[in-house]
Amino acid sequence: MKIAVARETRAGEMRVAMVPELVGKLTGLGYDVAVEPGAGLHALISDEEYAAAGAVLDDAALDGADAVVSVQPLATDQIRRLPAGAATISFLPTGQEREVVTALRDAGVTSFAMELVPRISRAQAMDALSSQALVSGYRCAVVAAGMLRRFFPLNMTAAGTVPPAQVVVLGAGVAGLQAIATAKRLGAVVKAYDVRAAAAEEIRSVGAQAIDLELDTLEGAGGYAREMTEERAALQMERLTPYVAAADALITTAAVPGRRAPLLVTRAMVEQMSPGSVVVDLAAESGGNVEGAVAGEVVRIGNAQVWGGANVPSQMPGPASRLYAQNIVNIVTLMTRAATDGPDGREAGAFAPDFDDEIVIGSCVTHDGAIRHEPTRVALEGEN
Repeated sequence: MKIAVARETRAGEMRVAMVPELVGKLTGLGYDVAVEPGAGLHALISDEEYAAAGAVLDDAALDGADAVVSVQPLATDQIRRLPAGAATISFLPTGQEREVVTALRDAGVTSFAMELVPRISRAQAMDALSSQALVSGYRCAVVAAGMLRRFFPLNMTAAGTVPPAQVVVLGAGVAGLQAIATAKRLGAVVKAYDVRAAAAEEIRSVGAQAIDLELDTLEGAGGYAREMTEERAALQMERLTPYVAAADALITTAAVPGRRAPLLVTRAMVEQMSPGSVVVDLAAESGGNVEGAVAGEVVRIGNAQVWGGANVPSQMPGPASRLYAQNIVNIVTLMTRAATDGPDGREAGAFAPDFDDEIVIGSCVTHDGAIRHEPTRVALEGEN
């Protein structure tokens, strides 16, 4: 059976779904691996590296593929090249990709969305949201340090002492904790806040001070926070205001897949920050934690520069691709059944997802000409 690695076509996407060092994991399962030429170009991976790892470079890699792996969803013209019964594995934000979902259903293609992988212990090695959030969190801290026109660390010299930067991080999920840890490694004084009860201990574990606003915690399903009332949101903003005003750099990372990012910081709060301060909003693409933040742009609010994140993991395509490719290998391994020996004597892998497995069914969007992801099916039926 053949697994194809697609060359990404979405503007600004620099990652690739498979890296040469992991091709052997797929061939070891019995697959032939075909890679579209140039697939790794933006991640600084040459075609020659794929060939040396055992992959075949082929402009027609998608044609006749049993499974296609990519970062972004395939385009509709790519989907039409797949035979009925083929599978795709990629990120697939169904709320924004209704046309793609419809095309996958109508083509009889089975599709799996990496962001729908259940957040259970057994699926941790397949959790691409977490692996990419790790990259995003690191990148956020580096961006903040680069934009801030002062040192992050304390410096004591014969010419005097330069105090450390004061950094505040809102949201202490995977991205937030990585931002905290990176800012601490760079020498800043870091304070952080999250609405979940368990977050305070996690914040302290990476060396930051946990901000206590003396508010009820908001534990939600799957490790995410649940939505708060307008009254609680207003009180939270009021109590966060002095922390924001005192920060040299503010980093916000609060987001839940498939929902609008919560508004945590108003324009008025940012306007209280001192001249030269920096705001980095990782959630700008999904509505933003900071009022006025624009995805992919730097805007000025008061005295602060506000950087809106846009496809942040893709800004570090090498490590992001390596982590994502490992997630792909792990989920493909789960969906592979050993078959009879292939023509070359090696065991041939059969891509045969077990739809009784909670990871498989949880991440499935389309299968056998139908939409299997219930919220997406209901949403599409409501539009028709």
